[in-house]
Amino acid sequence: MERDAQQMKRTRLAKISFTMLCLIMIAAYFYPLPYYVSKPGMAKELESVVEVEGGSSAEGSFMLTTIQMGKANVYTYTLADWIDYWSIYKESDIRSEEETDEEYNVRQLYMMEGSKENAIISAYQAAEKPYEVHYKGVYVYNTVAGMPADGILQAGDRITKVDQTQFVSSEQFVNYISARKEGDILSLEINRNDKILEKEVKVTKMPDVDKVGIGIHLVDDVSVSTTPKVSIDSEKIGGPSAGLMFSLEIYNQLIDEDITKGYKIAGTGTINEKGEVGAIGGIDQKVVAASKSGADIFFAPNEKGEADSNYRLAIETAKDINTSMEIVPVDTMEEALDYLRSLQVKE
Repeated sequence: MERDAQQMKRTRLAKISFTMLCLIMIAAYFYPLPYYVSKPGMAKELESVVEVEGGSSAEGSFMLTTIQMGKANVYTYTLADWIDYWSIYKESDIRSEEETDEEYNVRQLYMMEGSKENAIISAYQAAEKPYEVHYKGVYVYNTVAGMPADGILQAGDRITKVDQTQFVSSEQFVNYISARKEGDILSLEINRNDKILEKEVKVTKMPDVDKVGIGIHLVDDVSVSTTPKVSIDSEKIGGPSAGLMFSLEIYNQLIDEDITKGYKIAGTGTINEKGEVGAIGGIDQKVVAASKSGADIFFAPNEKGEADSNYRLAIETAKDINTSMEIVPVDTMEEALDYLRSLQVKE
C-alpha cells in the first residue's frame, strides 16, 4: 500500500510538473519581448496585383519582394541567433517611443499608398500617358502626446478643411496654423474611415521650437487619375519599398512591347514622382526571398555608388547564398528600363 501511495504521489508530481512546463512554454510563446524579429518573406508576381485598363500581358513577370516582421517572443528571439538572415531589432529601431502599434501600422500602409501614387506617376511619365494629381487634404501620421490634437485626432485621419478653408498642399495648411495665435480655436473638417466629422482643436506653442501648432505629424494626401485607368491591390502590404517594381509593372502593361522578355524579375526600392529610386531596409532578406522564388534578375538601389549601398549588400548576400540571380544596380526607373531593353529574349 505504501509503495502504491508513493507511486501515485510521483505520478501526480509528474503530471503537475508537465502541466507547469506546458504553461511556461505557452507563456513564453505569447509573452512579447521589447524586440522585433524579421526574416525573408516572399516574392509576389505583380500581374495579379496591378491592373491597367486594356493593358498588355507579359511572358515573364515583375515581382515585389517582402520581409516578414513581428514582435519577438522567447522562441523567435532565440531562433534569430541561429538562423541565417533572421534579424533582431529593438522597438526603438522600428518606431518611436510615442508611436502606438496602430499608428505604426497606419504609417506603413500610408507609405504603401504614397508609393503606389508615385509609381503610377513615374510609369505614366515614362510611357508618355496622361495623368492628373488631386490633392485630398492633410493625412495625419500620428499625434504628439500631451498636445491639443492628442485624443481628438487619430492616425489615418484626413483633414479636408480648416475654418471652412480648403488647401492645395500641407505647406499651406502649416502656414495657416503658424499665422494663428496661441489659444486660438481651429474648426477642422476631417474624414475618418469615410465619415465626415467636425472637430475643434486649440492652437498652442510647440515644445522646443519657436512656433505654434496643434501637435500632429502630417503629409500630403493625394490621388492620381489616369488614362487608361490603373488599380493596385496591395492588400495589407505596408511600406514604400515596392515602388520601383510597381512602376515597372505598370509601364509594361501600358506599352506594346514586353520588356520582361520572358524573365522573372524581382527587386526593391522606393520611388518618387521623378522616377528616382531610394534605399530600403532588409535588402539581404529580400534577395533571399527572390532567389527562393526563382527570380532571374534582382534590381537593387545603387545609392549613387555609396560603399555601403543596398546594391553592395545585395551582391554580398547573393554570393553568400550562391544564387545565379543577376543583381542589377539602379538609381532611377529609366536605368532599370535601359537594362531591360538591352536584354535578349529568354530562350
